Amino acid sequence: MKSISNTPELAMPTLARSHKGGINIHLAAHLMMDIAPYPGMSEGDLIELYWDECFVASKTLGADEVGATVSLRVPQSFIVNGIASVHYRLMQIGAAPVLSAVEQVQVKLDCPGGQPPPLCGDENQNLAPVQMPETICRKGVNPSQIKRGVPLTIEPYLNMAVDDEITLRWGDVRMDLPKLDRTDIGHPIQVWVPPAIIEEAGEDLHLEVTYCVLDRLGNNSRWAPPRRLKIGCGKTSIKLKPKHPGGQ
Repeated sequence: MKSISNTPELAMPTLARSHKGGINIHLAAHLMMDIAPYPGMSEGDLIELYWDECFVASKTLGADEVGATVSLRVPQSFIVNGIASVHYRLMQIGAAPVLSAVEQVQVKLDCPGGQPPPLCGDENQNLAPVQMPETICRKGVNPSQIKRGVPLTIEPYLNMAVDDEITLRWGDVRMDLPKLDRTDIGHPIQVWVPPAIIEEAGEDLHLEVTYCVLDRLGNNSRWAPPRRLKIGCGKTSIKLKPKHPGGQ
């Protein structure tokens, strides 16, 4: 029986595509690992890919594949949250099997707010609408409040994590919040919407306020159910925003 060689000739496999060096829920559905050309690459070579020590795919090289990168598919059923170890074994005629270096890849399949049902459109009903003072919810934002700015709160959500990036949408204007740190996890996020954002969006009888979350590996929460507000519509210095381009 031939022994397995651990010579350092074979580089580790790499992710064919990734978001910031990891695997999110969308990438996991069609994950490919790339194997770079290696010394002595020949027709008939057998490459076996292992994911956490489990065999997941293999490829016998044809003449037209020599000298090119080889891509192997990882079945989604093998991909779970955490750190995965990936390597491949090369078997060539007349030589002992050789193991590649090991690649460590991070997997995060938990979307912020939980994974919404497939037929829910752009909204994630698992996320709470933004919370605002009761008087603003009932009466809207008056001219004085437009000049001061408006407070609101984003409630803690499922799978809240460090480095989550929250984007607030005030009408058609977007406002990116600072990335979450450890002290934010599990706590409401207090937001102050400045006058510049309110003025840019303009006055509106039914302005929508919502938010979405993008985690550090690119999992997207989709938009929270919107909070609808009356903005201004009094004697202010900002203009009433038309509902459609051209005011139609």
